[in-house]
Amino acid sequence: MSPNPQHPGPVRPAAAVNEDIRALWHGGDRDPRLRLTTAQRAMYERLLREWIAAARAEYIAAA
Repeated sequence: MSPNPQHPGPVRPAAAVNEDIRALWHGGDRDPRLRLTTAQRAMYERLLREWIAAARAEYIAAA
């Protein structure tokens, strides 16, 4: 199951996507107390959709 149905492809493991989410929130020079920029928010939303798809795929595979 792809995170984007219009672009089918393999799903990365949920843990890998979670690492990207954590890096977005805590990486670089950004003060973690500040809000995300518009571009960062768009990336976060994309990563969140990808994480949901990955978690769902892992849950189904484990069932």
